[in-house]
Amino acid sequence: MVEAPRLHRREVVATLLHDRGDLAVVAGLGATAWDVAAAGDHPLAFPLWGAMGGAAMVGLGLALAQPARRVLVVTGDGELLMGLGGLATIAAQRPRNLRVVVLDNEHYGETGRQPTHTARGTDLAAVALACGFPHARTVRDAGEIEALRADVHRRDDLFLAVVKVALTDDPMVLPPRDGVYLKHRLRSALLGSAAMLE
Repeated sequence: MVEAPRLHRREVVATLLHDRGDLAVVAGLGATAWDVAAAGDHPLAFPLWGAMGGAAMVGLGLALAQPARRVLVVTGDGELLMGLGGLATIAAQRPRNLRVVVLDNEHYGETGRQPTHTARGTDLAAVALACGFPHARTVRDAGEIEALRADVHRRDDLFLAVVKVALTDDPMVLPPRDGVYLKHRLRSALLGSAAMLE
């Protein structure tokens, strides 16, 4: 069986975040944070600089705290594998406003490009479904990205999508590194500047 060509991660993220409106975005560490920053730094973007395994759970907390706002987690396969148990907790909570997109290049990009378990057959979409996610799928074709974007912005239910991407050497586009600044910026964007006075 011939595998389809892998998608380019930067193009996928740029498409998903095009005209993002009031979508809150949590970015996993490393390349996913750079991908989100490359699509345009935004007050509603919260990159996790070093909390490997935490992106989906931070997204869950944000989705539960802001039930009227759509929350997108953009993370990688290695990062999600480190916090795999979080998928069961997310499914148990089932926030309708949370969506998780996993950019799966089947490698740990930050530690030397060792193969992840997805390179050896672990199916993250199947894991999400087994945990109780109502919707999960794997995207391999560029023609599916617009439909995924529509789901991110319009679907009214929890879902996870694994996007198979190529292992690439994209230039770093670094988001702000100051954690306190990022926290205050997100809080202000979510709650308004008056919240900063409390």
